[in-house]
Amino acid sequence: MSKTNKLDKENLRQVIIDSPKQFAKGFALAKNIQLKKQKITSICISGMGGSSLPVDLLRTYLDDLFEKNPKNNQALEIIQNRSYTFPEKTKTNCLHILSSYSGNTEETISALNEVVKLKLPAIGIMHGGKLKELCKKNNIPYIILPAVSQPRYATGYFFATILQVLINLKLVEDKTKKIVESAKKMESSVLKSETAGKNLAKKLVGKTPLIYTTDKFKSVAMVWKIKTNENSKTPCFYNVYPELNHNEMVGYTLPQGKFHVITLADPTDHSQILKRMKITAKLLKAKDIDTTFFEMPKADTFTKMFEILFIGDWTSYYLALAYGQNPTPVDMVEDLKKNLA
Repeated sequence: MSKTNKLDKENLRQVIIDSPKQFAKGFALAKNIQLKKQKITSICISGMGGSSLPVDLLRTYLDDLFEKNPKNNQALEIIQNRSYTFPEKTKTNCLHILSSYSGNTEETISALNEVVKLKLPAIGIMHGGKLKELCKKNNIPYIILPAVSQPRYATGYFFATILQVLINLKLVEDKTKKIVESAKKMESSVLKSETAGKNLAKKLVGKTPLIYTTDKFKSVAMVWKIKTNENSKTPCFYNVYPELNHNEMVGYTLPQGKFHVITLADPTDHSQILKRMKITAKLLKAKDIDTTFFEMPKADTFTKMFEILFIGDWTSYYLALAYGQNPTPVDMVEDLKKNLA
């Protein structure tokens, strides 16, 4: 186990270090999950918070996979449901994946009850809870995830298990070997990115972080935002180029707070997007708003996403410690659940 700060009571630092190992384990967990042969043209994944954010990353990965090799694309639509009920169109030729780490997320349980009522094909993914009980009761295949400190740190498990299910159903090409190899290399790079995160955290104290990136990687920016909210216990927002240049940027004419922009640049993106990033940073600097740039590695989409996310993990972790916070618990979420019960 790694040395940890006294504020880090659940040793989240070690959880971050071990996170690349989740992919291989996740693929193995879902290897034998099968459904009766049927026509599937879409996937609806119902989940909230940390049980849903991996799906955004998976969609980015699959969009790239389908774009590079159109033969992989079997007109498979990936739909995310972040509410109590799912869209009408998901009631035909659609596989429903119910994703809740705790197994007790009320929105996801509501979606499962609708699935059962309509007798729709489904698979559950959870650590335990009511979702497991309902899947077992209704003969719905399910995957049990290993214990983690918080759902947002089961990203590798969710990403891999859902992808493996799609592979099992022959809906996407099997690239698991390549992903596992990439994740293995990340076991060393995750530690190398700790210093960058620690240094950025120092710059962010007393400021509101803004995560800016390209439209392609908006899922990555969203995960950075979520980790900052939940680890650092502070507001954080995100937006994408070039859209932000047409509206949000003008808001800094009269900034109402202290901000710091974190730009996640893909070096292979359109030259005008990269130019916009640099010009925007210059314009914001005139308003006393600094920008820190991070360049994604020149690698495949999977590696780009997760390598840059490690820096976000470390940044939010050390920002939490700078604010005197335990980075793991989400007390306000738990308070809300108690009031809803």
